[in-house]
Amino acid sequence: MRDLRYDRRPPIFRPRTTMSTPSQPSFADRLLQWFDQHGRKGLPWQATPTPYRVWVSEIMLQQTQVAAVIPYYERFMQRFPRVDVLAAAPIDEVLHLWTGLGYYARARNLHAAARQVVEHHGGELPATIEGLQALPGIGRSTAGAILALARGERQPILDGNVKRVLARVLAIEGDLSQSALQERLWAQALAYTPEARVADYTQAIMDLGATLCTRAHPVCERCPMHEPCLARRDGRQAELPWPKRRRPRPRRTATLLVVESEREDGRAVLLERRPSPGIWGGLWSPPQFASAEDALAWCRRELGGAPASEASLPPIDHAFTHFDLHLQPLIVRCAAEARIEDRDDRLWYALHRPPRVGLPQPIRTLLAELAPSTGDSR
Repeated sequence: MRDLRYDRRPPIFRPRTTMSTPSQPSFADRLLQWFDQHGRKGLPWQATPTPYRVWVSEIMLQQTQVAAVIPYYERFMQRFPRVDVLAAAPIDEVLHLWTGLGYYARARNLHAAARQVVEHHGGELPATIEGLQALPGIGRSTAGAILALARGERQPILDGNVKRVLARVLAIEGDLSQSALQERLWAQALAYTPEARVADYTQAIMDLGATLCTRAHPVCERCPMHEPCLARRDGRQAELPWPKRRRPRPRRTATLLVVESEREDGRAVLLERRPSPGIWGGLWSPPQFASAEDALAWCRRELGGAPASEASLPPIDHAFTHFDLHLQPLIVRCAAEARIEDRDDRLWYALHRPPRVGLPQPIRTLLAELAPSTGDSR
């Protein structure tokens, strides 16, 4: 039997002939009427929607829910209120304020793009779609959102929420990542984008996908597209859009070497900056090794002998987008005569007075457990 979910035939764009799809004016009008009553209007980046503020919010909101973003956004904007302030900051401080939000390449790209804006654009974000897309970390949809929300320019967006709304309203079948369907979706997104109230419309279609037309359990009875939505009419909300093909998730394992030492300012743990790109690129973490034997060999080589003591800690399991990571922490105590100095890619992390550096959330949790009285250093 043909499995429609994973069919790799050419994509189909097939509205039903027995019911017309919503016209451009009616789609926007329905959405804006709903937004006026139910849309989200008190979000912190909406208060003063400058291109910089909108840009930071759009980057943070990628694959992250609004409720999780708000406290990070407020701290970030308090520390980096302008693009020149962000550009001048050390990357460690940027990553420190991002710790816990995940997808750290976003923070690295944001920082790199801020430097380009200052160096090549006079401290002002480009005002064109092409100029914005030339910056690190800004794709077509993010660039469109910045121009629409901050400048009121008629630019479509096509994030995951918008794709889901369009796929259901128009009963679009196929793998939405295929280039042919991408072109159709962009064309439809532009056709539905109105000439007036562009910022409200852009926020409205994102809100609709985030709050009502959700991936699971869409609230169709409250949706402004309840009447014209072809997926709702035919009971195909769970089928559309087609799910992505699930691949087996690989599992990686490593030994996490937690080297403790008594320093002048108290107990400290040795951290290394993770290489970029890579897992936790640019962040600080205890060294990782393929095995405990490799970790202990490193100790003998770097510490000038066997550690004074060693013990295993509870394992750490962390899920990334495409794989699962299993870390087995091995804690060792340096002998009194051991000396490892700080350098650009290595530092002693004081547990009672931690430095402001970027940490992966599992490592931050581990360090807090080693020194529970340190509290939240954000």
